[in-house]
Parts: sequence; structure tokens; C-alpha cells
Amino acid sequence: MDSDPSTHVFFLEASGHRLQARMIGDLAAGTALVFLHEGLGSIGQWRDFPEALCRAVGLPGLVYDRLGYGGSDPLAEKRRIEYLHEEAFNSLPEVLQRCGLRKAFLVGHSDGGSIALLFAAVHPEMTAGIITEAAHVFVEDVTIAGIREAVRAYEKGGLKEKLARYHGGNTEGAFRGWSDTWLSPDFRNWNLEDYLSCISAPILAIQGRDDPYGTPAQVEAIISQSGGPSRGLIIPDCGHIPHIEARQKVLDAMAAFISGLLSTP
Repeated sequence: MDSDPSTHVFFLEASGHRLQARMIGDLAAGTALVFLHEGLGSIGQWRDFPEALCRAVGLPGLVYDRLGYGGSDPLAEKRRIEYLHEEAFNSLPEVLQRCGLRKAFLVGHSDGGSIALLFAAVHPEMTAGIITEAAHVFVEDVTIAGIREAVRAYEKGGLKEKLARYHGGNTEGAFRGWSDTWLSPDFRNWNLEDYLSCISAPILAIQGRDDPYGTPAQVEAIISQSGGPSRGLIIPDCGHIPHIEARQKVLDAMAAFISGLLSTP
């Protein structure tokens, strides 16, 4: 790891692959915020939001590129329908172990939020709290329509070039691995709801009311079916990326949620 303990990029091994990560502060205490990016996301696409939230709550943070994204190893084969389960059950636990983390406040955006929920269901002892943004627990018609529109933007608009700034040589694999999987007929029945009752950690579920990839029914399912305390936050005039589109409101809500958990004996 880099010698600067404040914020630096390093590489780690998880599930047999080299992943790029960024550490914010010192992880030695064993508890940190862990940021899980969206289906087309990366470390860079979080911008400076992780640093701002870490400062607000006084905890260190870990941000990393999953396999096939950003500066991590490229995706060598087609993604499986269970790819989010595999990330939650295989890769994420190893990432935390490699970084010496025993407890995590999981902050997951979209695919990252789904991964956070799955992880919390099977690793309650390592989950201090969960924040999801635009997480999916089932597939909606609006989700499929939004992804089809993203494919058009990638093939004929400027989306490919925008993503290439963050993913470089991983761009095609990152996009097709996401879009082809979600648009597969076999994925239409994908559903995480059976796992929600196994989650005991507190949840804050956030969604933009105008999210083109999902409706507030996702948040309703999370908070009504989770096994622990949970609450939802629907943000008006906001789309799929609340931490950018409604930054201050989201930052305040997340900081209050985490600070509340930290102050609870």
C-alpha cells in the first residue's frame, strides 16, 4: 500500500483477480464505510462523495472497482445471472478480509446496493449498517426500458466515450456485461426478496422519484420485508444518482443515519 495514510490507491486480490481500490483514512481500527458502485460505475464516478461522507461521520472508507470495471482486471467471460450474488458472497467478503475490516457500513449504489443487501443477509456479524441508493430487489418493466435506452445511448450517443474516461480498456466488457445480463430473458425472474428477512442490520433505502431504472416499489419492498429496522427516503426531482443529483440532501441523510448508529450503545 501507498505510504500516505490519508487517501491513496492500491491493489488487492479477491476471488483470484486483481482489483483496484482507494483507501480514505486509516483502516487499522477494523471498521469503515465501504462504497459499492453501480452497474456502470467505478471509483472515479463516485467523485469526492466518499471523502465527504467519511469526514462527516469521522470514519475511514474503502472504495473499489469490481472485476471488469475501472482499473481492476478485465472481465474474461460472460456474466452469469447470479453475478450480484457472486460479488456479495465471494468477492466482497474477501475484499474486507484483505483490508482487515471486521465491520462495514455498506453504501451501495444500484447494483452495489443489491450487493450490500445480499452480503448483509449472509454476514450479519460484519454489517454495521446498510445504505442503498437505487437498489433493485426485483426487475421492473421500467428497468428494462431504461437499460434499452442506455444501450441506444452507448451505441449511437456519447455514453461509450463518457464511460471510457473511467473504464479505459474495460469499457466494452463493463457495459455489455451489465446490459446483456439485465436484458437476458432469464434475468426477468431475478429476485432478492427472499433474502431481505435475513437482514438484521439497520437500513436506509434511498431512491430518486424520477429514477429511469426503478420505482419507489423497490424501496417499499426493502423496508417492508427487511428483518431489522429500516426506513426509506424518496427524493423528488431526482433520478438514478441521488448522491450527485441531490448531493447535500443525500449527504445529510446518510451522515445522520450513520452517526445515529455510532451513538447507539
